[in-house]
Amino acid sequence: MENMKKDVFVIGHKNPDTDSICSAIAYAYLKNQLSKNKYIPKRAGQISPETSFVLKTFKTKVPAYINDVRTQAKDAILSESERIPKYMSLKNAWSILNEKELATLAVVRNDGGLEGLITVGDIAKSFMGVYDSYILSAAKTPYKNILETIKGELLTGNDNACVSRGKVLVAAANPDLMEEYIEPGDIVILGDRYESQLCAIEMNATCLIVCVGGEIAPGIIKLAKEKDCAIIRTDYDTFIVSRLLNQSIPIEHFMVKDNLITFKKDDFIEDIRNIMAKKRHRDFPVLDNEGKFIGFLSRHGLIDTDKKELILVDHNEANQAVDGIGDAKILEIIDHHKLGHVKTLEPVFFRNQPVGATATIVYMMFKENKIDIPKDIAGLLCSAVLSDTLMYRSPTCTPIDRIAAGELAEISGITVETYAQRMFGAGSDLKSKSAQDIFYQDFKKFTAGNISFGVGQITSMTRAELDEALPRLIVFMTSAKENHGLDMLFFMLTNIMEEGTYLLSAGKGAIEVVQNAFGTDTDEHGVYLTGVVSRKKQLIPKLMSELQQ
Repeated sequence: MENMKKDVFVIGHKNPDTDSICSAIAYAYLKNQLSKNKYIPKRAGQISPETSFVLKTFKTKVPAYINDVRTQAKDAILSESERIPKYMSLKNAWSILNEKELATLAVVRNDGGLEGLITVGDIAKSFMGVYDSYILSAAKTPYKNILETIKGELLTGNDNACVSRGKVLVAAANPDLMEEYIEPGDIVILGDRYESQLCAIEMNATCLIVCVGGEIAPGIIKLAKEKDCAIIRTDYDTFIVSRLLNQSIPIEHFMVKDNLITFKKDDFIEDIRNIMAKKRHRDFPVLDNEGKFIGFLSRHGLIDTDKKELILVDHNEANQAVDGIGDAKILEIIDHHKLGHVKTLEPVFFRNQPVGATATIVYMMFKENKIDIPKDIAGLLCSAVLSDTLMYRSPTCTPIDRIAAGELAEISGITVETYAQRMFGAGSDLKSKSAQDIFYQDFKKFTAGNISFGVGQITSMTRAELDEALPRLIVFMTSAKENHGLDMLFFMLTNIMEEGTYLLSAGKGAIEVVQNAFGTDTDEHGVYLTGVVSRKKQLIPKLMSELQQ
């Protein structure tokens, strides 16, 4: 088990930007070159048009979306169990349960769909129950089951047929009396007496079970074929045969098939635990998304669950992370933001550097581990650096960011200025987007003391495009603040070419916070901040400082 590869998700923050997505993809690639585990890039939100442009340019698949990393049924240790058909005999099902030391068997169709459950208790009850002599026909018992159960030899008849009518009886009386109680379709248990066998066939019995290996005359066999009567010979005596016959009944007759309590593989363990607490069952079937049986989950199995393992990139605050982060196991954090409040139960590898993009850190780790950077990965990393540093215009940009972007551009075969303009142009295009799409393009939540606030940001190459989106965002911000239960909301409309930002504010006291933080007057909705383009380095520190006073 220790040598098995385990999936580890590499994931950025909610409302991911280009750096978050591209760093996750690139770091997952790097880790797969260095480790036995399987590292898979994921995303915790919808990608922006800018990021979509980058991924299409470098022919990279969009990482799969995951919105919650709590432990699920598929993360637990499931008992695969035996999958048995509904026509299996009770005797064979009982043997499997005993040999495998199981409590429950899953009855499945050929396509894997669950039809029912049969438990040790169900079979025990069937053995102890008292049933009328028509039980075999009522249960449509296959002749194959009868042959297996009594170790019989079929001399005439079709072993693929089922008992469809009649009762089971023992022919212990003389032939004259037999005529009074044998009816057409009956199964007759008898010995090797010629007269009894002949009488049963002539009374249109559907099957004779000849016990103790008795001889059967050729004439009896010939007559049985003519009258469509099956003949089975067994070495067991009539007492044993009578006792065993009910064990040939197909489990379908006794299995539980209505109101089954099942779980889907994606169901969360905490929800499953609540349901299990109200039921006394030992095993609960787990199905895949197509309704096919996967295995059983027991109460004990709830204890042996593997938490999802994550590597966080481009964030280290719980309120920015994918939902359910508290129920996951964080292995690493690679980030370039201020330290937040992600808590871990064990020590983790934590790399945090004051550079312009997480992608720059990932680039450095490729170099440190002497791993060649493929052309497509280089293109993704270069795009992320250019995006987060606003093509080197952000004050967060460092010399190492410029060096990284230059080398990555050379590997990927792009011209920085030309490519960056195309990338930013694809990312803006604000006219075709709704206010909601614009607002959540790059949005993060923060806390300062008892104050919770959110900050969003969009960038554009032109003032006209930002001016067109401005009134729509002003209207949308009020409802967004209420929906998130925040005290304050801020939104940055950043002009890359002018290197300035119009900052919108919403919430009681928000405008005053901006006035005090930047020492400037505001209009009704916000203020234009010359030279301010970075949320991380220029806006958040000042807001935090003011809110914490």
